[in-house]
Amino acid sequence: MNQDIEVRARPDRRSTKTARAFYGLLAATFVALSTTGARALDPGEMFDDPSKEARAREIGRELRCLVCQNQSIFDSNAGLAKDLRIVVRERMEAGDSNEDVLEYVRSRFGDYVLLEPPVSGQTYLLWLAPAGFIALGGLLMLTYLKNRRKPGAPLPEMTQAEHEEARRLLGEET
Repeated sequence: MNQDIEVRARPDRRSTKTARAFYGLLAATFVALSTTGARALDPGEMFDDPSKEARAREIGRELRCLVCQNQSIFDSNAGLAKDLRIVVRERMEAGDSNEDVLEYVRSRFGDYVLLEPPVSGQTYLLWLAPAGFIALGGLLMLTYLKNRRKPGAPLPEMTQAEHEEARRLLGEET
């Protein structure tokens, strides 16, 4: 008589503790990572007046974080970006217009601090490089297309010396 016997394995206490520790660590890591970059702005550095805050953000969207390089100062958590946000607000409090604030920051850090630097003698290469690379790629593609052999086109004729060299390489007798 075959009887099905159900065997229940008792879980090992060590593996249960290890699993709990692993999942606890995983949850803690998830919480830590999900809150790290949640807010670039410190509430203490924001204006109470929403219109002033909107104006500060408008100015800040034109300024590059010098650490992150491809983020505005309002999208970055870097310390230098925070310092630049504070400078923007201080200049606004001093009564500067948006252009005055941008010029103040640009005069200290150069055109590089602007997310869209102006076209000038120093930035021509920066502005013209993409068009130059596209033109170079087009020229290379045209050269390739012009020089490639068309499918089904006859092969160029071989000279007598080339025929003899081919026969010699193939091991044929002449």
